[in-house]
Amino acid sequence: MGLLSVELSGQLLARFGDRFSISQALREQHGRGESHHTPAIPDAVIFAQSTDDVADAVRLCAAAGVPVIAFGAGTSLEGHLTAVRGGVSIDLSQMSQIIRVSAEDLDCTVQAGVTREQLNAHLRDQGLFFPIDPGANASIGGMTATRASGTNAVRYGTMRENVLSMTVVLPTGQVIRTGGRARKTSAGYDLTRLFVGSEGTLGIITEVTLRLQGVPETISAALCSFGSVEQAVSAAIAVVQLAIPVARMELMDRGLIAAANAYSGLSLKIEDTLAFEFHGSPASVREQVELVADIVKDHGGRDFEWANAPEERNRLWKARHNAFYAVVSQRQNAKGWSSDVCVPVSELSGCILKTRALLQDCSVPAAILGHVGDGNYHVVFAVDPDNEAELAEVAAINKKMVEHAISVGGTSTGEHGVGTGKIGYLRQEHGNAVDLMALLKHAIDPKGIMNPGKILPV
Repeated sequence: MGLLSVELSGQLLARFGDRFSISQALREQHGRGESHHTPAIPDAVIFAQSTDDVADAVRLCAAAGVPVIAFGAGTSLEGHLTAVRGGVSIDLSQMSQIIRVSAEDLDCTVQAGVTREQLNAHLRDQGLFFPIDPGANASIGGMTATRASGTNAVRYGTMRENVLSMTVVLPTGQVIRTGGRARKTSAGYDLTRLFVGSEGTLGIITEVTLRLQGVPETISAALCSFGSVEQAVSAAIAVVQLAIPVARMELMDRGLIAAANAYSGLSLKIEDTLAFEFHGSPASVREQVELVADIVKDHGGRDFEWANAPEERNRLWKARHNAFYAVVSQRQNAKGWSSDVCVPVSELSGCILKTRALLQDCSVPAAILGHVGDGNYHVVFAVDPDNEAELAEVAAINKKMVEHAISVGGTSTGEHGVGTGKIGYLRQEHGNAVDLMALLKHAIDPKGIMNPGKILPV
């Protein structure tokens, strides 16, 4: 069992009973996310049901110097879940309790295993919703740990802006709260922001207090096709620069549209496309739609199709939410390689055009998509994980895309996180600040047991 001694195994079995497992199938499931990264399986899996469970598991593992890796819904894309040094995977999916909702304060507290869709289904009858939508039905704990964002980020921000506080189990097994429910504070260091995006390398998040939003009175969605990516991006930039408060503004290139049509049974026009969503009062939504329609027309947009009914909006967004799987489905037994960068909006057009040129001679299926309203875009490749030449080709494209984004003031990842996949770019992006990150990591986790091999270069 690798690092797991007979003594530690016995202690964990005594504490967790049948919620402790060394099953090969379970271990393999917990040693990978949804992307191409090579799996690395843990020595054991524990299913936690409370903060006390997590604290006890961490305490026992810490005493033995055994790594621990938090596992939520398994939807991560940058190798966050791989047990690169073995150890114990702590599965939080059974921590699925919505602890409280305060409609008056527009906030709630949930256990880390609650999923985005579960939370919004619970909130629906109260006229509330949680706006962060990364596409996948990810867990709230995982979204917090990776500083997720998604399609609504252009209006509602990312997890950074929407997490008020959290409960965290530290590498010693000690439990802390990082803050309260007040909308602002000047008391002490901002520990909440320290743990948002820490990817399980500083502690395990077990409960999260979130900001909520009222469901808009009117929601309208629209699709618009363009003759080129350049036209689509220029229209998106104009919408941003005129400060039109769109809720969503997504780019889907023609390759993605073709894949989505086949995968989701749609019949969208195979052209570079922008998808919009508008939230507000009937009058404000109508005004937003009219302004955006004029802008896209001025930038060569055509067939501006919009919909108010929920079923019609869901049809329009189906292509975007299934994008990853649509691209991967084009090849049998393929794995998805999804990379994302984020750049200043003024640099977006040049970066996407450069990426489009890099993909021109790519030997594997690939598509560009993104939350262009905030400068974040993705490329999804369908790769053969056993073809070294193919992986090297995609790695070279990814490297050029990321390095160019950093060179124009952008970041190597806007929402997927660093994991193992983007470690090589951290110092290029942050310089000597990486040394301070390493000092913080060592101060909080001197034994290096919290999700080792992620974020920081060894």
